[in-house]
Amino acid sequence: MAQPSLIFSSVRHAAQRDRMARMIDGANFLAPIVADTLLDRLAMVTRRFQRTLLIGAHDTALADRLRADGTQLTIIEGGPALAARTGALTGEADSIDLPLANFDLILWPGGLDSVNDVPGALVRLRALLAPDGLLLGAFLGDGSLPRLRRAMMSDGVRAIARLHPQIDLAATGNLLQSVGFTLPVVDVDALTVRYGDWFSLVRDLRAAGLSNRLSPTPAPLTRAEVTQIATAFAAQADTDGRIAETFRLVYFSGWAPHPDQPKPARRGSATASLAEALKPRE
Repeated sequence: MAQPSLIFSSVRHAAQRDRMARMIDGANFLAPIVADTLLDRLAMVTRRFQRTLLIGAHDTALADRLRADGTQLTIIEGGPALAARTGALTGEADSIDLPLANFDLILWPGGLDSVNDVPGALVRLRALLAPDGLLLGAFLGDGSLPRLRRAMMSDGVRAIARLHPQIDLAATGNLLQSVGFTLPVVDVDALTVRYGDWFSLVRDLRAAGLSNRLSPTPAPLTRAEVTQIATAFAAQADTDGRIAETFRLVYFSGWAPHPDQPKPARRGSATASLAEALKPRE
């Protein structure tokens, strides 16, 4: 039987990740926002996590903070150059080859929305967690970048897929529960960033590793298409000339099953506050 075609290119993914290794400090403005939010929510859990798996080596400050808490940290990274620079293992989230039930905590600060096998990735992470282990992560979710999407569909731009499909909150919660996580919770923080032009947004997306990695690789934009997209994006500006773009950061959590956990809520109900779900159990 023929294998289904892949949505994302692993080669483009690795190249984008390695490009992040060459960025100046602070170029990825989303990384500290996501890291601080994940760490704040992790701080709500009173137990200590002895063995942690971090997916993504781009945020060295996050890795340092985890080590400072005394956890034994393993990092997996899709970009070989970035992995070599940071001492991480090279690998993809949906094909991690590590001992099963070996981690108490898995942190994934971005990437669920751009793996080819989303359920498979979650199944693998569930298997890597010890009983009562926690998966805590984030990704750019449904409804993000509406002005960019509108500009990319303007007249004069070829109707070619250039933007990634997006995962919504309900689908994420259902996926977590369907692959065996208990107490799944998903919520969203909407972040508005105001840009002077389309080119500034593109620079931010590249710095955050969020540029196009679709497979097959779309044909490059022509100079006329670039001009049309930039013009259409600028046409959505506020009265001060700046364009407000939206990043919807979806945060999710799920626990590996354990007999002492509360009874799971019904399927599809994973929309409560993540802060509530992370409160310590009595």
